[in-house]
Amino acid sequence: MTVIANILIIATISFGTIFILVTAIGLIRLPDAYSRAHAASKSATLGVMSILLGVFFHFWLIEGTFNSRILLGIAFLFITGPVGGHMMGRAAYLSGVKLWDKTVRDDLAEVVKKKRENLK
Repeated sequence: MTVIANILIIATISFGTIFILVTAIGLIRLPDAYSRAHAASKSATLGVMSILLGVFFHFWLIEGTFNSRILLGIAFLFITGPVGGHMMGRAAYLSGVKLWDKTVRDDLAEVVKKKRENLK
């Protein structure tokens, strides 16, 4: 039983570490603020959640203690991480941060234009 538990723990923590590494590479390599915000919010959330899940499995399966605070942390991160990334991207867009030169579509331009016309 402990061999399977250790494999599960190592797999979830390794999975999370790989996603954190992908986040770091994305923050360095991606061209604009919106792509970077997407990389930071999505893959970092998944990476940290996987690491926390591995920690939860360690305490539950190896140490024998059920820690509900870790599960609450995972749930909180699952809800707030992507929402925060979306809010930062939208705030950047509304404050005028330029899109990448090779951006194909700008779906938010028409909505913002209509909203600004309605305010006048």
